[in-house]
Amino acid sequence: MPRPTFASFRRSSGSLLPAALLLAGTLALAAATYFGVRFAGLSALDADLRDRLTVARHAVVAEVERFRYLPGLVGQDARVLALLSGAAPSEAANVYLRRVRELSGVDEIYVIDPTGDTVAASNWNEPGSFLGQNYGFRPYFRRALEEGEARYYAVGVTTGKPGYFLASRLGPPERPLGVAVAKVDLAGLQSTWVRAGEAVALADPLGVVFLAGPQGWLYRPLAPLSEEDRALLRAERRYAGLSAEGAEPLLSAMTTDAGEELRMADAVIAPDDWRLLVGLPVAPAIATARLSALIVALAGFLASAGLMAWNERRQLLRERLNQHALLERAVAERTEALAHEIEERRRAERELRETHEHLVHAAKLAVLGRMSSTIVHEVSQPLSALEATLAAAELHLGREDRERTMRSVRSGRDLLVRMQKMVKALKSFGSRQRLDPPEAVEMGAVVAAAAEVLAPRLRELGVRLDLPPAGALPAVRGHAVRLEQVATNLILNAAEATASGGGSDPVEVRLDPVDGGLRLTIADRGPGIPEALRDKILEPFFTTRTTGLGLGLSIVRTMLDQMAGHLSFAARPGGGTITRVDLALYEPGREALRRRA
Repeated sequence: MPRPTFASFRRSSGSLLPAALLLAGTLALAAATYFGVRFAGLSALDADLRDRLTVARHAVVAEVERFRYLPGLVGQDARVLALLSGAAPSEAANVYLRRVRELSGVDEIYVIDPTGDTVAASNWNEPGSFLGQNYGFRPYFRRALEEGEARYYAVGVTTGKPGYFLASRLGPPERPLGVAVAKVDLAGLQSTWVRAGEAVALADPLGVVFLAGPQGWLYRPLAPLSEEDRALLRAERRYAGLSAEGAEPLLSAMTTDAGEELRMADAVIAPDDWRLLVGLPVAPAIATARLSALIVALAGFLASAGLMAWNERRQLLRERLNQHALLERAVAERTEALAHEIEERRRAERELRETHEHLVHAAKLAVLGRMSSTIVHEVSQPLSALEATLAAAELHLGREDRERTMRSVRSGRDLLVRMQKMVKALKSFGSRQRLDPPEAVEMGAVVAAAAEVLAPRLRELGVRLDLPPAGALPAVRGHAVRLEQVATNLILNAAEATASGGGSDPVEVRLDPVDGGLRLTIADRGPGIPEALRDKILEPFFTTRTTGLGLGLSIVRTMLDQMAGHLSFAARPGGGTITRVDLALYEPGREALRRRA
């Protein structure tokens, strides 16, 4: 068993103080985290309470204000005024008030004479009718006579149902005819709060809760009531039969029905001086703060343990390095080996860069060779047409036909311009430079131009060309010169194949709209393409003829790839080949987005 050394004793005793400091720091950080997260959570809770308070306040005001006009409006009816003036019986007024109740959705509406007796009511023929009842003791009756309007929330002494009473004086202030009263049922608000589980309450000016989400809050005062307030409640019979004046105050323990502690916010609703209270549970915010503090404490303990272990290991390593000098020499040797390895790696990287530069140079030479072959292949066709055009011009000149001579010269000049454009396009095609932005191309004009270029050759082959009928077709996305090259190559291939097969049918060329694009279809009556050669005919320098470079279809495919086009072949029923070129439509909006990108 190894004996403890003085160094190990000093190391263990010297690590106690840092451990104690780390523990104290961790606890302090956890406490700070708890209070910080708790403060942030309660602040967020307060902001949410303010929002909910605003929503609840608007809901209460909207529910009450939609019936505010009703008593005054009823008091303008001739049947009500005739009843109060003694000029008519109450039957017509009763029927009218019931109809108003049905149309407006108010709970009840009734008319009281100046003595407090109810002389007409919407429930005149129903159980619990207000007709004949005296409500002179109600504050809303007295205030309406004195001030013109009054509002009051209370439990009905006749029906036992709570409601909000809106009252308006009828007649002039010096000789009032009576008071019209609309009773509004606010139970819908309370039902909404209960269904949503909202801790919302509405208290009257004395602090007695008369509407609440938590049912345990109903008809309880927010604070102890004075004797004067108790006497007032009894005299007005505001909450008759509910013992609100003797209930336990709420503010000492505002909790949900499940006993959760709430954080409260309140606001006063004018003109009734009601107090609106909204509460939210604080438990989630406290739980989050505790969890955050626990996470910080655990992280601190783990970090402290890791730091202490690292420090212990560092001290052990230092002692071992002091005891073993051989380790230093091994490190030096390893360092020297690493330096040599790094140097070898740098040399290999230099050789790799040089090899890459050679490959790039070789690729450039290959591209130049392919471009030169392409120019020879692509210029040979317009040159043949130019030769025929110049021969025709010479013939017309010999006949002194000036008009036809000028036409042939202009046609030859157009062929030269087309060759210039073709060479420029081939130079761009053979390079890796960025293409010009795609343009809108009319394929009808492209096919017509290709047919014009190929006309001498087609006459020489004895092959007719069946072109598509003129018509409005959508423009495609691409480059006009390159698409003309594509059409020229493909139509010429089809014509030569038809001629070699001895067919007399014309080469059919069609342009048809397809889903999301336009399709160029070329159908010939040649010998067809064997299945085994369909993948090879698109390779550069592959040809089945004795003459030619074998670049035509390779060039066509590459140009179509650059324009998002697609080339395909299929066997034609009855013999021959169907060549299809699918092109995308030109969309100005999408092209603008591509250019900005």
